[in-house]
Amino acid sequence: MNAINVIAPYRHLGMWVFDDPKVGLVQEPFVSGADTMIDRVVADLSDAERGFVLVFSAGPFPGHQFKLDWRREEAGGNWYHSPVLDQEGWLCPALLRYFDTAPPEIYVQVRPR
Repeated sequence: MNAINVIAPYRHLGMWVFDDPKVGLVQEPFVSGADTMIDRVVADLSDAERGFVLVFSAGPFPGHQFKLDWRREEAGGNWYHSPVLDQEGWLCPALLRYFDTAPPEIYVQVRPR
């Protein structure tokens, strides 16, 4: 497992999705609040719908912009809360392709491609 992970979400059929062939994911969607969190954090990024860079890690790293705090497990996924956004989002079981277990915190950076 990498300490820092990078994906490039984009819009497909009106949803935020991402591909990551190294972990076997194609057009994996963000749903249940995670999608609206993305809407907010990329609002000022140029052309985000065509793709942006999302860097994430279980530990803080230089340049991270958001911290997500684990709240609870549900339906095989996990709910996280962003204090900065004051919003919750559900991360599906694909999270476990990147971490052995759901981390207590996830640190995130978004930037243009």
